[in-house]
Parts: sequence; structure tokens; C-alpha cells
Amino acid sequence: MRKLFVFLCLGALITLSGCVTTKTYEDALAQSEACRTKAEGLNSDLAREQGETARLKAELEACGKEFSSLKAKGEETAFAKSDIEKGYAACVKVRDEQAAQIALLKKAFDDSKRENALCVKDGQDRQAEIVLLKGSLEGSEKEREYQSREIERLKVKAGEISTEKELELQKVKSTYENLITEMKQEIEKGDIKITQAVDRLSVNLVEKILFDSGESELKPAGLKIIKRVGDILKGVADKQIRVEGHTDNVQIGAKIRKKYASNWELSTARATTVVRYLQDKVGISPLNLSAAGFAENKPVASNETQEGKAQNRRIEIVLLPLDVDRVLEELKK
Repeated sequence: MRKLFVFLCLGALITLSGCVTTKTYEDALAQSEACRTKAEGLNSDLAREQGETARLKAELEACGKEFSSLKAKGEETAFAKSDIEKGYAACVKVRDEQAAQIALLKKAFDDSKRENALCVKDGQDRQAEIVLLKGSLEGSEKEREYQSREIERLKVKAGEISTEKELELQKVKSTYENLITEMKQEIEKGDIKITQAVDRLSVNLVEKILFDSGESELKPAGLKIIKRVGDILKGVADKQIRVEGHTDNVQIGAKIRKKYASNWELSTARATTVVRYLQDKVGISPLNLSAAGFAENKPVASNETQEGKAQNRRIEIVLLPLDVDRVLEELKK
């Protein structure tokens, strides 16, 4: 291409030389040389560009190959990543399952540990219970022996008490008979009523033979009757003598209300008067005496009639067994 360019320039110069001056020819020749030089430069640039193009093409081909290689590797990497992710997921699942199994095993271990502790404690408790039962059994044996001895003692005591009871009943019966005999006249008049129920004896004395109406001082005739009854009861030293005061339902009148506010006070005062007489004049021990007032609350007849009211106004001397607590104390001796 450079030779063609030179020939063209020479042809142009030859053509021009026929019609131009020497100076013009020289200028043309100089321009032709400049063109040649420029053409050579262009050819050099073209060669350089062609070389660069070849280099770039080679690099492009190398890049293409690298890209293909990287693409292949990327696909392999993607597959590997997928496999890794699947493997990781499987590992996580296995880990979770193992963690769950470990938790179950730990719970089972803790439960077993607690059960074992409970068994140990239960065993200790049972051992302690056995010791206690053994001690209790030994104590029960001793207690049974003691109770056997106590039963035998009580049997003997009961026999003695039974004998004493028979004697007491005989005394009560004898006292009852003596009172019936001694008070026969008063009984026939209806002034005294004597009753017996097993070991209990009651002497019922109406008011008219003992007290004036509304008074608590014994009349002379009443003193004699109380003395006769007391002398008979005095012979029964192992009994309790309770004197009870009773009235009808007629309330205390205004005349004596300052002295006795109600039938309670009047009935109690009369019972106390009899008790004091039995103690001071008859000589009965105060330990065996007691007084009680019941006012109109324990009638023996209807208060609707005068006859009934007369029966309700009374003093009862009751012969009772000794206090139960004292009997029990005797049994324990």
C-alpha cells in the first residue's frame, strides 16, 4: 500500500513537471516526501494497532476461556453449595434430634434421681417407723402387763366394792325401815312421805309442820321432827345428805319481799336452816351436808289446787351415794 502511494505521488510530480517550474517541482517533491513519511507513520500505527488488536483478541479469547472455566466452576460451586446446604440442614436436624434425646435422657435421669431420693427417704422413714413400732410394741407389752395386773386389782377391788355396796344397800334399807317405824304417825297424817330407790332415800316433809308461811325459822314441832329424822340419818356416815327447799308458784308478797326477794331466796333459806340444825344440833359432819333451793321449779303436784300447792311447799332430805369422783379415787388406790 505504501508503494502504491509513492507511485501515485511520483505520477503526480511527473505530470506537474511538464507544466511547472523547478521550484514548484521541488515543493511538490517535498510534499511527496512528507506524504511518504506520513504514510510510513500511518503504516506503523496501523501495524501497531493490528498488533494491539491481535493482542486484545488473544486476551478476549483467553477471557472467554477463563469465563467458560469460571462458569463451569460456578456451576460446580452452585451444586457444591446446594449439597453443602443440604448437608448442613441434615446436620442441624440431627443436632436438634440429638438435643431432644439428650433433654429426654436428662429428664429421665432427673426423675430417676428424684425417685431414688424418695425411695431412700421412704426407706429411712420406714426404718424409723420400724424402730418406733418396735418401741411401741415393747411399751404395749409392758402396758398390757400393767393393765392385766390393774384388771386383777380392780376385780379384787370391785369384789370389795360389791360387798361394800351390799352393806350400803342394807344400811339404806335399814334406815328406810327405821324412818318408817319412827315416823309412822306423821306418815299416816300425810305430813311426811318416805321413798327408797336402790341406794337413794328421800324424806319429804311438808311446810306446815316445819315453817310458818313466808318464814325460814323452824317451828318447835319442826325442830323435833328434824331431830328425829337426823338421828336416824346420822348412822349412815358414808352417804351424802342433801337438803332441798321447794315452794309453790305463789310469788313473794310485798310484806316479806324485803327479806326474801323471790321464792329462790325463801326456798334456799329454809334448806340452809335445816342443814345448820343437822350440823349444829344433830352432829352430822358438814362434809356430808349440802343445801339447795329450787323455788317453784320442781313441783310434785299441780299448783292449780290448794292441796297441790301444799304438797309443793316442802323440804326434801335426800340420802345420796357419795360423790362419784370420790368413789373413783378409792378405786385408784
